[in-house]
Parts: sequence; structure tokens; C-alpha cells
Amino acid sequence: MSQAAVLESNVLSPPDEKHRPAVKHLDFNRITDTQFNEAADRIKLEPEIQSLLRSPYRELIVQIPVTMDDGKLEIFHGYRVQHNAVRGPYKGGIRYHPEVDQNEVRSLAALMTWKTALVDIPFGGAKGGVTCDPSQMSRGELQRLTRGLTQKIDMCLGTYRDIPAPDVNTNAQVMAWMMDEYGKKHGYTPGIVTGKPVNLGGSFGREEATGRGTMIITREACQAFGIDIQSARVAIQGFGNVGSWTAKLLQRELGAKKIVAVSDVFGGIFNPDGLDINAVVRHRDETGSVCGMSGTEPLDNEGLLALDVDVLIPAALGGAITSTNVDNIQAKLIVEAANSPVTPGAEQRLRSRGVRIAPDILVNAGGVTVSYFEWVQNLQQFRWELETVNAKLEEHMVRAWVDVYSESDSGKVPLRVAAYSVALRRLGEATRQRY
Repeated sequence: MSQAAVLESNVLSPPDEKHRPAVKHLDFNRITDTQFNEAADRIKLEPEIQSLLRSPYRELIVQIPVTMDDGKLEIFHGYRVQHNAVRGPYKGGIRYHPEVDQNEVRSLAALMTWKTALVDIPFGGAKGGVTCDPSQMSRGELQRLTRGLTQKIDMCLGTYRDIPAPDVNTNAQVMAWMMDEYGKKHGYTPGIVTGKPVNLGGSFGREEATGRGTMIITREACQAFGIDIQSARVAIQGFGNVGSWTAKLLQRELGAKKIVAVSDVFGGIFNPDGLDINAVVRHRDETGSVCGMSGTEPLDNEGLLALDVDVLIPAALGGAITSTNVDNIQAKLIVEAANSPVTPGAEQRLRSRGVRIAPDILVNAGGVTVSYFEWVQNLQQFRWELETVNAKLEEHMVRAWVDVYSESDSGKVPLRVAAYSVALRRLGEATRQRY
């Protein structure tokens, strides 16, 4: 068995009959460990610090009974994993998805630890989620679920302890419910969550922050690797908040005229001459999907990944590119807007072909960076203007890119190894100082 095949086999685990489709799926915790180990060994991180950083500080699994609209009682399972807080309070989103499980949340919590250290903001890493299908739930059911989750994890939350944020299938409204429920016991505490509505203490620029950060890193990576973004062929898998904002900002602010394909959970659209992203957004908002837009050709998500493009941006869920489809990838640069979209086995093969990969912990760090700005504004009780938020985000993201690219160039290592190396050095230093 090849080394790539071994790496791939090490991240597969059997499906959960209740919540997973009847196909094999990826063990994201093992993916995270593989990436961690490569960088930790490279920088010779002490075994005891590796042990501390590899395992989470606390894992909470809760049962959430919710009375549904039909009067029936349904039991949901929620998770909050607090991975590491050596550099600041735990920070990480809450996702609602049928495939949420403890293993996935544990992996995502670790990614948050590396991410906050990489962009050098004073947070640690956490993540949360509920195993549910929000598309099949009413607004009232989602509100009762959110308030129930908040009650169950209340003991581990706090403005200086653990600060949730939106993630997959959650939004500003969900954060408003969490803030309100927490406030029933603790008083008005806007800093307990980020990603809130602006009129409840949210920050200007938070909605677009992850997409803007992705745009900034795409711009910097293209400049570094000799790709003209204005004429480059770009494909974006996933057209939710992150993917759509990335597309809009690439076209509006960088003049990317050749975004040739985008997709969502229902499928994708293709136009070899480039899509009008504002028109795609309008079509999506009117119909619920990008599919079926006039003047475009249909394609599925696998077809999008296999397009002959300069830049490929996976912005959906993890595990999009694996050893089963990696040989179909033709892009020169992959920008990981999603978490863990490329498995270690697939990445090894892409590296051997000279494909560059801008890693997730760098690319999608714009969201947590502006969450940090929101938290600071809540503590100061002073709102920043949008121009200030965007300027500070630009500063943080560019600095992080320079740190990663310099580490990669000087050490002759891939960008992911460089990003982890930068983050783990900072975490190692903080750990030694505290212990």
C-alpha cells in the first residue's frame, strides 16, 4: 500500500447509522492529528507540550429535549469541545447539521486553537454543534433547540471563558437567542457570543468576514505564485455565506472576471466566459439555489472540482478532495475556505504534482478575527465603523500570510506545514510560560 493510501486509510471510520449516510466518511480528528504531527515533529515541539496540545481540555455532551410543533418530544444531542485556552478564552462556532458528532467537533475545536494562534489573536480554540437537520425545522423549533443548548452548556460559557459564534447552518439570529438565554441567568452580556445582529452589539463586517479573509489570502497567494487574478479561471464549491461573499469580493474588489463555476448542495453552474456573481446571488436568493440560472451550463460538485481552472476554492464541508478524486483535480492553486476540504492522502499527491494549497487555518481565519474585534467592541462598549473593521482585518490577514509564506519559503515546506509551525511555536511558547 502506498504512503498516500495509508494516510487515507487512517482517516476513515465507519458510519453512524442514525446520523450519517450509509457510506464511509472521514475521521476529521485523525486528519487534524496528521497535520499537527507533521509540523510538531518539524519544529521539535517537546513531547509533553505535544500531549497537552493534542488532546482537548474538556468535552461536553448534552441531551436537549425539544417539543416540536406537532407536540412530540424529540431528543437532540449537542456538543461543546473546549480544546485549549493557553492564549485566551475558548473561541469557536456552533453548527447545526445532521452529520455533527463528537469526533468532528473535537477536530474543529483543535483547528480553532491553531487558527487563533496563527492570526495572533488572544483566544484559544473550541467548537460546538447539534446533530439535527435545520432545513426540516421551523423557526420556533430552532429557537427552542438553541435555548435548550444554551441552558445545557451554560456552566462552561463566559465572556472570559468560552465565547460561541455562528458556523454551518447557524447565523446572527441563533446567536441572538443564545445571548438572550444566557442573559436570563447572568444579566445582559453581549460579549458572550459573537456574530450577533449589529443592533444587539454585533460588529459591522462580521457577516462578510470569512469571505473577505478568503479573498485577501487568495489575492496574496496569487501574487506570490504568479497568477493574475483578473484573468484567472476560478471555481468555488459552496455558495453559502463564505462562498458567496468570497465570489462577490473577488469580482467586486479584485476584478476577477473569470469565476467560471459555483455550486451549492443542489448542484452547480458553469460559464466558460465567467459568471456575473451579483446575478448569481439574486438567482440564488429568488430560487433557493444557484442551479438553473439562465446562460449557464449545469454541473455537479464533483464536476466542478475537476474543472481546468487556475484557482479552486472549496467552501463547503470538509472532505471534498480525497484519494478517490484527487487525480481529477486540475487547479494550480487550492484555497481552503472550508475546514479540512483536502485529506492528507490527497494532499500528498497534490504536493507531488506541484499544486499549491493555502491551508484552512489561514484562509478562513477572517471570521474569528472579526469575532475578536466584535468581542473587543463589546468589552469597550464602543462600536467601530466598517472601514476600521475591514482595515484591521486586512492588517491581520496580510501579516499572517507573510508569516506563513516566509516560513514556507525559508524552510522549503508546504504552506500548511508552515502555518502549523507558526501556530505551534506560539502555542508552545505560551504553554512553557504558563506551566
